Amino acid sequence: MNLRKRFSPTLLLLAFVLLGASQLSAQVLQAPEPAPNQNPPNNGAGNAWGPNICAGINGFNEYFMEISWVGSFDASNEFILELSDASGSFSAPVELAREGGQNTTSGQFFQQFALPTNTRGDGYKFRVRSTSPVRPPAESATFSLYYQGVTSNFNISPNGDGTTPGTYNTTTPVTLTVDNIPDANSYSYQWYRSGTGPLAETGPSILADQDGMYQAYIDYGPCTGSSNAFSNVIDVQFCSGSQGIFINPPSNTALCAGQTETLQINTTDGSWSYQWYKNGTAIPGATADNYTVNANTVGFEGDYQVEISATGICTERSAGITMTNAGGFTVTRDNPANVVVLPSQPETLSVSTTATAANYQWYRNGTIITGATNSTLEITQDGTYYVEVSTTGACATTVSSETTTAVVPDSFEVVIGYNPTTYAACSNTDVVLEVTTINALVNGSPIDVTVALVDSFSYQWQRDGVAIAGATGRNISLSDTAENGSYVVNATLNTYTDESNTLPVQLLTNETVTITSNGTVFCSGGDTLTISTATDLSSETFIWERNGVALGATTPTLTVTDTGTYRLALDKNGCTLYSNEIVINGLDPNLIQLDVDGDVIFPEGSSETVRASGGTSYQWFDAGNNLLSSTDTMTFTEEGDFTLVASIDNCQVTRQLRAVYLDLFNIPNVITPNGDGSNDQWVIPNSYSNKSDVSVVIYNDKGTELLNVTGYQNNWPESSMTFPKQNMVFYYVVRNANETLKQGTITVIR
Repeated sequence: MNLRKRFSPTLLLLAFVLLGASQLSAQVLQAPEPAPNQNPPNNGAGNAWGPNICAGINGFNEYFMEISWVGSFDASNEFILELSDASGSFSAPVELAREGGQNTTSGQFFQQFALPTNTRGDGYKFRVRSTSPVRPPAESATFSLYYQGVTSNFNISPNGDGTTPGTYNTTTPVTLTVDNIPDANSYSYQWYRSGTGPLAETGPSILADQDGMYQAYIDYGPCTGSSNAFSNVIDVQFCSGSQGIFINPPSNTALCAGQTETLQINTTDGSWSYQWYKNGTAIPGATADNYTVNANTVGFEGDYQVEISATGICTERSAGITMTNAGGFTVTRDNPANVVVLPSQPETLSVSTTATAANYQWYRNGTIITGATNSTLEITQDGTYYVEVSTTGACATTVSSETTTAVVPDSFEVVIGYNPTTYAACSNTDVVLEVTTINALVNGSPIDVTVALVDSFSYQWQRDGVAIAGATGRNISLSDTAENGSYVVNATLNTYTDESNTLPVQLLTNETVTITSNGTVFCSGGDTLTISTATDLSSETFIWERNGVALGATTPTLTVTDTGTYRLALDKNGCTLYSNEIVINGLDPNLIQLDVDGDVIFPEGSSETVRASGGTSYQWFDAGNNLLSSTDTMTFTEEGDFTLVASIDNCQVTRQLRAVYLDLFNIPNVITPNGDGSNDQWVIPNSYSNKSDVSVVIYNDKGTELLNVTGYQNNWPESSMTFPKQNMVFYYVVRNANETLKQGTITVIR
């Protein structure tokens, strides 16, 4: 028996006492405290915030905490400021800020932060924690924190209908609802009735079942009222039912100028108040039980109603009575504003009207046309035409139509264009040419007469000066490269003939050319790949390109020695026809990824499935080169050495894996590095060792960091390390990026 490996419970107890003392004396985090705003214009002057934060008003959300500590942290340390939930729990903390440049001895600094926009409650806490070394977080006192997502007035309405009635008369209880806040249910509310409250209801709706003036505030705790987050007021009044009012049918609802009509409510009551409305708007001063409509008032036309109100009855508004202008009617010109008059081809002008028993009189250049007294007029001369439409009787009125300009053209101008208008040479494989505009030229000025005459012309299309047989429509469709050329159209109407503008057409062939490669990855230096096409290139003019630059190669196949993007370019009737592109890459073994880090570890008697990615096919072999799986996954049930052969196109990548059973022993807290080959080094379970995402940190009793590595190889202490004392205590932390996995002491006994 090696007596130097024995230790007493007293020694262990002393080790843990020393651990506590060492941690106390090494690094201690202080609870974060509110601090004044450090930015201009305050620059740290003034009072610290607290005990509440009312953020969000005018978008303001800028606050500071004082972070302080005793002791010295590592240069790689980061201080992390976190926020609890509204009950003060840090089970799911929210990170507010992270600072890695303040690692001084026994220091302090001011950390800026902003409240998350969903922060609303009275039990929040802050805490600060460190990463190197990890020390117990220090929690603050409790604060009321509110981010006010709504800081302006909002609307409540009966049953959420969006109205703002002011006073609401009802015979039954009514539900008042917030109607214009997105996600209104995410807020709490304070409801008031005639200044009494807050009432018991805290949701976005309340049942108003008694008289009162109702209003809602968003409940921001002690911040409530600090912004304009409150609603309009609705005065709910319970009353008796309908009084059945209406306006007596008037003797005349269509008035001429100078006429009046008095509207009268059907029943009256001395206790009632009256208000007349026109088109839903109260008429100032119209508060009697009748109202006189005067046709001399501009804009008198409209819908009229009367409203009654009184104590004990519901405010009630009658159905409307529509009053119209008997002398008012419309005249609509039915023909285009510009017409072209051709020899022996009359044009017909016409109007329509809403007048009854209408009379018509046409004018040319301001002069009456004798006998032109119908709603239509045939013309053969140029000039400016309009018609006067009149009515007779008590409301005699005359209304003139819009004018029509008739021209006898000196000539025509025919314009053709592409369809689609985005046509580009050597880009489109088909296109339509069409007549887009026809202008009548009068004294050199164009008048657009396309709508009137485009179907009246006859057409003949030409390509390169030669008429195209059968191409006599207003458009021509082109879809073959053999049709490339310059196009015009000759347009003829009676004695008028015009040749259009010229449009060049250069279509790209609708052929396709495809290239293929015997691989897309260079497996090693000196490899070559071949790119080819099944297209017969013997009679073609072509060039190979790499990364858009011509290579100068004009052979049907291309031998590739460099990475890049390759394509074939053919000259087709003056246009370039490009093939598909092939991207050639160099082999990157790191493209093959495994979802396991290091050894495959699993408890004996169970299994572990590993998935590979990044390849095009996979084969898994055991140590005897027996194929176990040909998919992207492999399930391990026994220990041993295994090989993955993954293919990336024409290349192969090999990965070696070792499957081992999970170590079931605990992390040791005593080692005896005496060189006897037993317990000389600190060996931890394989669930923590050899892991690239797990770090191991070891400190001495003064808090000095001795080791900080990922993928710990179970090799501490190294043989060259000396221990000046017979029994020494060290401290370890095992952690990943998110949390501390294990921590404790290591006693070294020599």
